Amino acid sequence: MKRIAKRAVLAALASIAATASLTVATSTPAYAINEVPCAGRTDFLRATIHQTNHRSADYCYANAGTDYYAMPHWWVTRISTGNNRVQWLGDGRWQPDQPIPQYTVFTWPNHPGGVRIDGIRIL
Repeated sequence: MKRIAKRAVLAALASIAATASLTVATSTPAYAINEVPCAGRTDFLRATIHQTNHRSADYCYANAGTDYYAMPHWWVTRISTGNNRVQWLGDGRWQPDQPIPQYTVFTWPNHPGGVRIDGIRIL
């Protein structure tokens, strides 16, 4: 009887271990991008956004993830990546294809009024 019980326990433990390994192997990372105050920090992502009424504001972010802008006709004129690799969503795709590297100030000299932005992400 002890032998049957031992086999049952071992089979249950093997099943639990297999389930746990699949859970760890297939889980996706949790992204928690946060908008943060810009004051005095150079390691945050900072984007200068122009809204429909032509007011501009700096938005700063920390942590990997994505933030979408729900308002139509927002434009970005400057992205300072800080300690991050960054892409923006415009024209229906994430741009640029290769993310903007850390500690880079990215502008659009051929489009001094900026380019349309629907979202921004830190990789």
